[in-house]
Amino acid sequence: MKIISLCPSNTELLAYLGMLDYLIAVDSHSDWPPSICKLPRVGPDLNIDMEKVEALKPDLVLASLSVPGMERNVQELEKRNIPHIVFAPNSLHDIAEDLLRLGETLGKKQAAQAIARRYCSLIETYRQLAANVKHPARLYWEWWPKPIFTPGKTNWLSEISELAGGMNIFSDVAKANVQSDWDEVVKRNPSHICLVWVGVQTKKMNKDAVLKRPDAEKVEAVRAGRIYVLEEALYCRPSPRLLLGLKKLAALLHPSVFPPDDGMDPLLEY
Repeated sequence: MKIISLCPSNTELLAYLGMLDYLIAVDSHSDWPPSICKLPRVGPDLNIDMEKVEALKPDLVLASLSVPGMERNVQELEKRNIPHIVFAPNSLHDIAEDLLRLGETLGKKQAAQAIARRYCSLIETYRQLAANVKHPARLYWEWWPKPIFTPGKTNWLSEISELAGGMNIFSDVAKANVQSDWDEVVKRNPSHICLVWVGVQTKKMNKDAVLKRPDAEKVEAVRAGRIYVLEEALYCRPSPRLLLGLKKLAALLHPSVFPPDDGMDPLLEY
């Protein structure tokens, strides 16, 4: 079977199922695991080269609706009658369901079930540990600085926040993706700021830029020096790798409650 993945999270789902050998091309942003980096690219996930996709004659294309604008890819796949499957996850549960669905589609049902069990088990472990946190951290997640975009209630980062002993300060907004402004962030006064600019490498992000924003000194996170540049790949992609991000965040926020981060993927067998 020849498979093309149109976004990083779908590529990562395939990796967990042990089916990377079936990949013949990926989007421009897929970068994990490193073994896929030499594969042909079909363009960025919001501007896929469908002519190239069609020319490769895939048996299956893995598409997504996790980012606004991706629907154009699905429309083109339908228009060209290219076999495809579409994932549209918002929650951690959705990600487990996507893994199971892909496993069923590709004849890897048992492997998918085993990984999903480990995935759900770790989530439950962190849920129980988080219950011991007496003072949850108030987290402001910044997906993009100008204009400000941040996750709302229905995004997985609200769940990750709670599992790590915190709460997303925009979790009262019943959306997955919220456009706001810095004045509103100041009013909500987060105790921690997590910068995860989508598509931007951590080395290219400067947390000092936050200090220059109006009234930054009024924000507890700024005064306490709790501004973190985190790996976008571990927080912004709806794949099981989010649990790696959870481990890192929980250990950072509440080291006396959660185990130290060992950098090991809990879903992989080493």
